[in-house]
Amino acid sequence: MSPRPHPLRHLLAVRAKERARQGVHTAVHRAWEWIQRHGEITPHTPGRRKFAHLGEGACIGFPVGAIYGEPWISIGDHTLVGTHVTISAGFVPGLDLGPDVIVKIGASCSLGRGTHIVGHQSIEIGDDVFTGPNVYITDQNHTYGDLDTPIGRQWPENNPVVIGDGCWIGTGAIILPGTRLGRNVAVAGGAVVRGEFPDHSVIGGVPAKILRSHDEENGWQPPLRSSPLMSLDELAALSVDGLEGLQILQDKLREDKLREGEDKLREEAG
Repeated sequence: MSPRPHPLRHLLAVRAKERARQGVHTAVHRAWEWIQRHGEITPHTPGRRKFAHLGEGACIGFPVGAIYGEPWISIGDHTLVGTHVTISAGFVPGLDLGPDVIVKIGASCSLGRGTHIVGHQSIEIGDDVFTGPNVYITDQNHTYGDLDTPIGRQWPENNPVVIGDGCWIGTGAIILPGTRLGRNVAVAGGAVVRGEFPDHSVIGGVPAKILRSHDEENGWQPPLRSSPLMSLDELAALSVDGLEGLQILQDKLREDKLREGEDKLREEAG
């Protein structure tokens, strides 16, 4: 019969294993943060040389998605590209795609993680365009006119895509060939978009349709539900203040939520 382990010795062994586990955990996460930081593509890393243009302050997060055709890809100043984002020009790496830029992304954009931008003829994304995660944008689609040939083997068709300045594209939206979005268009998550849409509109659905638009005489139609927490000028000022500005915005959102709760209680008591 084996002797029972000493309680104190057993406790010390358990604590030592826990400390070792915590140490490994911390080391792994610090190493991964180091890898992510040093794997980013910026204007100050060797990867910048492949692109037609990679603007000052731009950053492509690591791990990157499938990025190829860089000589035909232009990314503007201060644009942030999330992790696992695919940006491609052409069918495969190594092709000569001619003299013109095919995928042009403007300045101060933010592309959510897992987004795919697949260009063959022309995709032009304006300044200050934001996307949620897993957005898909392409200027090419397969045809299906030949009844005797599998669709995947039929010759594809290209149609340029233009996304105007200031647009917001929600999570999982699909932007199909031939789409032209005006300025400050909001695209609902999961929308499938094809066609032309005017400035200052909200679109959504499958296929996407205009849900709300702005009229110079009557304002937003249908009307907005509530007034914004702050003016556009105030919001723009906060956006350049970094973390401090974001904290102010977060505090205002919290105050607004509390105010809504108080109003609801008064209505129920009322």
